[in-house]
Amino acid sequence: MGHPSESLPGRVRAGYALGSLVTGAFGTVPGLLLLPYLTDTLGVTAGIAGLLVLAPKAWDVLINPVAGRISDRTRTRWGARRPFLLGGGLAVAVLFAAIFAAPVRSGVYVAVVFLATATAYAFYQVPYVAMPAEMTDDYAERTRLMTWRVALLAVAILVSGALAPMVTKRFGDGIPGHRAMGVFVAILILLGTAGSFLGTRGAPTGRVLESESSLGRQLRTARDNGAFTRLLICFIVQAAGIATMLAGVSYFATQILRDPDTGATVLFACFVGPALLVMPLWSRVGARLGKLRAYVLASLLFAAAAALIGLAPVLPPAATYVVTGLVGCGYAGQQVFGLAMLPDCIAYDAARTGRRQAGVFTGLWTAGETFGLALGPGIFALILAGFGYVSSDSGTAAAQTDTARLGVLLGFTVVPAVVVALALFTLRGYDLDEARLSQEGEARERVA
Repeated sequence: MGHPSESLPGRVRAGYALGSLVTGAFGTVPGLLLLPYLTDTLGVTAGIAGLLVLAPKAWDVLINPVAGRISDRTRTRWGARRPFLLGGGLAVAVLFAAIFAAPVRSGVYVAVVFLATATAYAFYQVPYVAMPAEMTDDYAERTRLMTWRVALLAVAILVSGALAPMVTKRFGDGIPGHRAMGVFVAILILLGTAGSFLGTRGAPTGRVLESESSLGRQLRTARDNGAFTRLLICFIVQAAGIATMLAGVSYFATQILRDPDTGATVLFACFVGPALLVMPLWSRVGARLGKLRAYVLASLLFAAAAALIGLAPVLPPAATYVVTGLVGCGYAGQQVFGLAMLPDCIAYDAARTGRRQAGVFTGLWTAGETFGLALGPGIFALILAGFGYVSSDSGTAAAQTDTARLGVLLGFTVVPAVVVALALFTLRGYDLDEARLSQEGEARERVA
């Protein structure tokens, strides 16, 4: 179909948004449970566990641009992107369940299967993120589409992040509990795969134009797009900060809140629940302030609230949960505006060069985001190791010293706050807005 400038049907928005069940589950659960699974169930030391979690996702820095290049060159009756939604999503579901179905207590097994899962995920996520730039040329419609997507993403984070620990405990913690949890999350991924593939049937696909002939030229093309480069660096650094906090949820609930049974679930509910409510508010803020200013505002809210949680040892638990809700509100805005600004960068490049290479940019974007999300558990693991955290192979956390507990507190609060706030300096010079995009498009038409 063509590349329309008008609003998209609600059916298409909802169908596209359902893909957040895939991205939300895979982006949340490994960061939440994989590191504790390695340290407190398989008995892997914190430093080695962090490396095992980081290495497979670091591989995505290489494979994601390749996935984007391949999808740019794909031509089928289903379009360039949708076949990957089906094939990639099915593979992610099967392999995710396999991560926690280890036949032996082996961190190496987990790392190898996690690597395979990350590869399959690249071939789902890159085409999925490329679709909005090809579904509509409308500047405001991209924000609406991302609002739907992030709303579903919040639901996916809530369902997967809050219920996965409950499923693990319901089936006895340890190896059996994690196996059951793996199957549960795989089912969520299957639902998201089916929803995004079927829901975008008949959606506008635009026209995927000729892409650069080599990966090196693709990287230079992305580098020449200054707005994209600034946004990408900021998003990568912030993803690392957010993932550091995510990796600490289970540890924070157990060691600081002293609530190993329900603390992680309540934290996630407080993180995601308010985010669902403020989504329409963020849309209005973006319309009034512009995407960039709204993105900065959301990031500062996240950082301030995360730092405030550092007072948890002297705050009532209820107050800690309320402040966690503010963190979730900031996170929701970051996701809405970051993901809405990405298609603007792609549209700007298409207007500037005459080539619509969404797969190139989204390949680099998802590679960077995934790498940032992988850095988070690695950073948190290094903090644990530095503060003397003791691992366990019993399925429950070992008793920790006050120093180790301080490491958990700092890794969950101050470190993410500082990382997210400092990342905003990379956005200096970002200058894409609706007027700039319109001017670039008109100039391109005059040349043509």
